[in-house]
Amino acid sequence: MKRWSLITATLALSIGAAGTAQAQTYPAKPVRMIAPSSAGGPVDVICRAVMQGVEKTLGQSIVIDNRAGAAGLIGTELVAKAPPDGYTLLFGFSGPLAIVPNLNPATPYDPLTDLVSMGGVATAPYVLLVHPSVPAKNVKQLVALAKSRPGKMNYASGGNGTGIHMAGELFNLAADVRIVHVPYKGAAPATTALMSGEVDMMFNGLPGAISHIKSGKVRALAVGGATRSPLMPDTPTIAESGLDFKTGGWYGVLAPKGTPRAIVDRVNQALGRALNTAEMKARLTDLAVEPAHSSPEAFAKLIADEKALWARVIKQAGIKVK
Repeated sequence: MKRWSLITATLALSIGAAGTAQAQTYPAKPVRMIAPSSAGGPVDVICRAVMQGVEKTLGQSIVIDNRAGAAGLIGTELVAKAPPDGYTLLFGFSGPLAIVPNLNPATPYDPLTDLVSMGGVATAPYVLLVHPSVPAKNVKQLVALAKSRPGKMNYASGGNGTGIHMAGELFNLAADVRIVHVPYKGAAPATTALMSGEVDMMFNGLPGAISHIKSGKVRALAVGGATRSPLMPDTPTIAESGLDFKTGGWYGVLAPKGTPRAIVDRVNQALGRALNTAEMKARLTDLAVEPAHSSPEAFAKLIADEKALWARVIKQAGIKVK
């Protein structure tokens, strides 16, 4: 028994030493960052902006590999099944990490066990938008209007199961209203529909909405986060109207399970240094995104909390995506 314990301890030390040695030379070659979205979309643009800064702090090239499809499932699965050596990473967001696993029973990965959080990167607040013709200037007025027209008002989204679809369903539950969902093939056509008056309202990420707000083509009533956005400080949160509502877009980096902790820490430190530069802060502000560096543990908790939130919303709203 003593001999077996000695062998086990020796093996553990050897594995730990190997992991430490690997981390000391990491990265020795270019790192592939999977962006599970199409090129040019919000996820891709934010990913590329952040990784340009991380390249400098990590001291190695980062190659962005767009793997769109199935609301982010395809790219996320690729990383979950990749070797845990730190050379295939994921630029993750709420869709494939917190929403898709609740909607699709056949999701081929568990975001909480098959991936390792390396840290949060940024947030992009959701903003509640209405067409200028809608006679509501704040959330309380909108709720009153929706209650006076049950089932007659509608909201657009970028498709079934997207984050802005889920935000709309959360609003229905929080306000106890029945606003009808109208899915479009992407947030851009949904925004066009709102501006033309085809729909009454929608939630959208601030990056895709801010120019239309400034032009007056849509009216912003509130933001969906826990606090007001510094990019729109005069716009209240939905929670300020008394509703139990807190959600928004968020982004972070993950790796396959089994990735050595030393490599996780190395990437997290590189993220922190990159996000703390004046150049990066200005770049993200231009994109209407807020830097939000966090520890691996804090980002893992965010994913778990959001996954639980959307499980509840999907169940209560009876959402099913074929």
